[in-house]
Amino acid sequence: MPTILYHLASLLPWVYALALLPTTCSRTPTRFWLPARIAGHVGLILVLGAWLQAAIDGRDNDRLGLAMAGLVSLLALVIIEYSRRYLEGEPGQRRYVLALLGTLSSVATVVTADDLLLLVGAWIISSLCLHQLLTFYRDRPMALVVAHKKFLASRLADACMLLATLLLVHAADGSSMEAILEHVTMRLQASGALGWDLQLAAVLLALAVILKSAQLPVHGWLIQVMEAPTPVSALLHAGLVNLGGFLLLRFAPLISAAVPAQTLLVAIGGFTAVLAVLVMMTRISIKVRLAWSTCAQMGFMLLECGLGLYELALVHLLAHSLYKAHAFLAAGETVTQARYHALQPPSHPISLGGLLLALLLAALGLLLVQGAWQWLLPGHSLPQVALVILAIGLAPWALLRQGAKLYGLAIFSLLLGAYLLWHQAAAWILGTSPAHAVHPPYLTLLALLLFAALYMLQAWILARPQGALARRLYPLAFAGFYLDEHFTRLTFRLWPVRKPQPTPSFAGDCP
Repeated sequence: MPTILYHLASLLPWVYALALLPTTCSRTPTRFWLPARIAGHVGLILVLGAWLQAAIDGRDNDRLGLAMAGLVSLLALVIIEYSRRYLEGEPGQRRYVLALLGTLSSVATVVTADDLLLLVGAWIISSLCLHQLLTFYRDRPMALVVAHKKFLASRLADACMLLATLLLVHAADGSSMEAILEHVTMRLQASGALGWDLQLAAVLLALAVILKSAQLPVHGWLIQVMEAPTPVSALLHAGLVNLGGFLLLRFAPLISAAVPAQTLLVAIGGFTAVLAVLVMMTRISIKVRLAWSTCAQMGFMLLECGLGLYELALVHLLAHSLYKAHAFLAAGETVTQARYHALQPPSHPISLGGLLLALLLAALGLLLVQGAWQWLLPGHSLPQVALVILAIGLAPWALLRQGAKLYGLAIFSLLLGAYLLWHQAAAWILGTSPAHAVHPPYLTLLALLLFAALYMLQAWILARPQGALARRLYPLAFAGFYLDEHFTRLTFRLWPVRKPQPTPSFAGDCP
């Protein structure tokens, strides 16, 4: 494993942590927002300096950690500035700032830590700080109920993470991330397979990520936690939920050698993605649609990691974080655009034949782009399953304009070619070969069947919105296939939520 971050980037958690001190002592909103704003700017400058230092020195650095630190610092600055304006005049602002800075500091520690024990501690603290943000409005019963469900799911994830940590630390005789991954490599070179302890650790890590990323059947809290302030939703969907994907990337050598963990990620992630997309088609609320979209995207990311497509998962993680942050912070504009498009009739009717034609054109574009790539860069191979999944996802771009199929095909080929460049950039960040991971063939078949079935089902529903299949599927999809009800009943039975208490007034809470 490369040397973990240079000193500048390793200071990022301390920047947000030190800003807690003046915020605690401040009495007016202007004064306790100022340290957070300064921390946001300083954090971004530190990460930019770390990248510059890495470029000048040319040392083998932890580029994954630097990339994630850059993402965290950028989102932190944007969310702090947005929150200051969003909460102007609200009571409890100091409590919000303290919880926000604690969350940012712990997340920055997760992405920059070179010790597994430190990473796990920051992982747990980030969830506890986020709980304070989700319950910002403590007099709202629904906010407390949903946060309670999330709290229980996170504690289950923490338990899995702690057990996996004990197994890994015991096996490697140390908690250094570098030592643990080196031990995994040595075990594979010596015997060609992982022992039961590392296999179990990989499965527990996969379970922790599934619980943390709001996958089936504990996904309901992510959909329902809509009463928190909008910047909290942006922080959750663009940052905290993505920590699971980062953890899988960090432990890629371990996951790549553990078939049970890979199977778990592909099965749970794939089915979550398919069901979440179907449910999202029935939603009207913009924020709820975005929440279901996050659930589906997280499932897709876990499936990618289960297939060993770590480069695709990294591109997905970075792109999804930036997109979701913009989508939530610009939710008002999104509503306006949705209303505008609702008033505009479609330029041409959607037909099942046209969607099937789009899939064929996507396959043609895939062959053309792959041929051009191999001709230009013959030494850089690409995973076929990643290209096929992308072709299915981007197929509708081949039907951009009625009667202009070549135009749509050109746009599709351009997007696929752009991904190939991003794929190579992600491989450079990860410091691995694009074809370094091996997974069982049945996982590839399962993933392709899931995505092909989803595409065909969506095509059928869009082409025949009043057909028998759409009428039968709509009530089930609108109810979320009743998957969250069982977990909700279980949580209330095991650990009932407390009734909301009146929020006391503290000095400095009101402007």
